Amino acid sequence: MNILIVEDEKLAVRKLTKLLEETAPEFEIKGNTPSIEATVEWILDNRAKGESEPDLIFLDIELADGQSFEIFNRVDLRSTIIFTTSYDEYALQAFKVNSIDYLLKPVQKEDLQRSLRKYYDLTGQQRSKNTESLTSNLESILKNIQLQHQPATEYRKRFLVKQGQRMVSIEVGDIAYFYIEDGISFFKNFQGQKFVVDYRMDDLESFLDPEHFFRINRSIIITHQSVVQIQPYYNNRLALVLNPVYDKETVISREKSNEFKLWMGK
Repeated sequence: MNILIVEDEKLAVRKLTKLLEETAPEFEIKGNTPSIEATVEWILDNRAKGESEPDLIFLDIELADGQSFEIFNRVDLRSTIIFTTSYDEYALQAFKVNSIDYLLKPVQKEDLQRSLRKYYDLTGQQRSKNTESLTSNLESILKNIQLQHQPATEYRKRFLVKQGQRMVSIEVGDIAYFYIEDGISFFKNFQGQKFVVDYRMDDLESFLDPEHFFRINRSIIITHQSVVQIQPYYNNRLALVLNPVYDKETVISREKSNEFKLWMGK
């Protein structure tokens, strides 16, 4: 079985070659190309000579003349691909092509062994089943990477509100709770000051970090620090006493009670 290494760092080529010799001596390294141009030329020359395609290509993403994804736009690669790179930001794009794995450099022996096992598992099956298995495998990997690489949500750190004739910026850490009164949204800080905030409760809920804010019902969103007492209420519900004082009944529904307890216990 044949391997092509596409890598422009000589030290990385030597290390990967050594790892392959230790891990998979049954593979023969047929070549090493350092760029997009050289790789396309190598593949086309190889085909012109009637030689078989590499069974497996280790493909660095960042090459001297660009990103190796460009190779797929210039030649139809039929080989199985394992990407190598120093950066994980290309993971999703890597798995959109005929790739079975993605190795971060410097490549570790255990990671290489895992990739080769995956290669054997996929290519060792019946051809009719192999394509289906490869597609299913890539979809699963993509979903996992998408979950891991979702950008962190940017929650509001402060609100600009009116205080008399001037505008002031209030840090969210100074806010005890948000609430609705006569169809208008307000919040109170821990000093008991009341401010109008120009957002609906649904919008506020999406702006606020759920680690620190919890919407107990349609009318109020609280913080941990605002909860003074938690009291049992009829029909398996909970009633809260808040600070600063909230002059309406503060009851958590039965459906939300368990979720609230988990949140308060974090």
